[in-house]
Amino acid sequence: MSIELNRRSFVNGAVAVAGAAAMSPLLAACGGGDSNSSTRRKGGTNSKKGAAAALPAYVPSSAVQADIPSSSGSGSAITDPGFLKYPASPVKSVPEVPGAGGHYTALTPLWGTIPPANNAFYQAMNKALGATLTMKPANGVTYNNTIPTLTAARKLPDWVQLPGWWNSNFKVGELCGTQLADLTPYLAGDKVKKYPNLAALPTGAWTAGMFQDKLFGIPSFASGFGLPGQYFYRGDIFAAKGINADDVKSCDDLLALGKELTDAKGGVWAFDDLWPYIFQMFDFAQKFTVTSGKLVHKYEQPEFIEALNWCYKVAKSGYVHPDALAGNNNDAKTRFYAGKVLITADGTGAWNEADAQAGIAANKAYRRASFKPFSADGTKAPRLFLNPSAGEFSYLNANLKPAQIEECLRIANYLAAPYGSAEYTLVNFGVEGTDYTVGANGPTPTKSGLANVKAQTYPFLATPVNVISNPDFPQVTKDICAWNAVAATHAYKPVFWNMNITVPQRYATADAGQAVEDTIKDVYHGIKPVSAYQDALSTWKGSGGGDALVAWYQTTVMDKLGTGQ
Repeated sequence: MSIELNRRSFVNGAVAVAGAAAMSPLLAACGGGDSNSSTRRKGGTNSKKGAAAALPAYVPSSAVQADIPSSSGSGSAITDPGFLKYPASPVKSVPEVPGAGGHYTALTPLWGTIPPANNAFYQAMNKALGATLTMKPANGVTYNNTIPTLTAARKLPDWVQLPGWWNSNFKVGELCGTQLADLTPYLAGDKVKKYPNLAALPTGAWTAGMFQDKLFGIPSFASGFGLPGQYFYRGDIFAAKGINADDVKSCDDLLALGKELTDAKGGVWAFDDLWPYIFQMFDFAQKFTVTSGKLVHKYEQPEFIEALNWCYKVAKSGYVHPDALAGNNNDAKTRFYAGKVLITADGTGAWNEADAQAGIAANKAYRRASFKPFSADGTKAPRLFLNPSAGEFSYLNANLKPAQIEECLRIANYLAAPYGSAEYTLVNFGVEGTDYTVGANGPTPTKSGLANVKAQTYPFLATPVNVISNPDFPQVTKDICAWNAVAATHAYKPVFWNMNITVPQRYATADAGQAVEDTIKDVYHGIKPVSAYQDALSTWKGSGGGDALVAWYQTTVMDKLGTGQ
């Protein structure tokens, strides 16, 4: 298993631990708890004109050629490139040593064993960087408490990683321009071309790191085509049964297939929990849509009600595994590997080398596959809203001098070197012979590499754009890239895409909509009828503050700043 695979597994795991906020738009409270002008100055979203002036130019890298190039889709989607094997002869993308002898301290969260300080890998990195970058990874489990302590004392390090899902906890909007450095003067427009590897990051990723028309965050693990998830099926079992998944072109087709596949007496059910990504079939909004110039919350969209009705019907059909109906999602992958469930909803990160290894351990013929996108009625074109282009960002300390900021940006440019380059190999695998050995499928970590080379240290400061790479399972890479190329043609930017919006504290409960969400879960599990949802919606709109929340978004955000689309 490669370190690259470990990194992907970490990112997927961190998202699960952090919660849905990690993969939802950055519509979290990132400033203070009020909506007055003072609070808005402390942090918030961007105007279309302001963002255009501050965003770095986009210049794709040609330093390393992918086996499967990116493809363009709708909504500015650009799929991640695919590599069937690790490049055999890594090329240099940074011709000069980036550092100028500076000394900096960097803080990142790490979910795992923290490497010893000043280990041989860190020393090799500092030599390559031409600067002393003292890495101080901290316990990721308590990181949400570590950062507020440091900011309260105004003792942030020179370079710090702040995961986007904690923007609210950290009050990042208030830190921008006070404790975190404004990078706009260094990266806006063509200025970023001094740092070619940073210029190769997708524009949306930079947008997600902006506050109040200024650029602050350096994105990690950026993608030009991120989706929340998709619908998978057991490709091996479908093939054995002679089932062509491409014949499923509507929800009626899917339900009919569910009847065909379910054998409850034999311990096999067609479906696991289908609700998480049902919007891909019924085309309701991620959070808001705009109708005749007015914001409409997803709870009030007719398509949302239709989706609930259909999922209630499925729950009552007998085609859903009982544990899924009971809300046991932790064992969903185990059910899928064992063939007890043949169709499941999961995040896009579920499709990888680790999944293939786990599935084959349960069944040698195992193969994960994914349905091509289809709409509920089979006649409309499917629409898939894009995730934020990045969810993790590093920031430089506002106390750094301009020359120091430029040195750090040169280092970030080194860390963001393309997949398979000489710089990438060092950052992600360490020193050959010490931290890794090279086999037929690329670098394999040694004991030293596993202990010292962590994806949650240097890559948490800057990375290149994501790639699809499963060296031991090249067919998985081919399958993913082929699916992405089709899915990207149905992509669109959701309302408030990549925008950081300060939600006043008085609307926080309505924004979370927890009471409604709990009722929704009961409905799609078949416990309560759809009428229960309509009652919960009525309460949310009135005494729950939903109507007031929507009005605030309309007047304070959309009418003044647009939709981010």
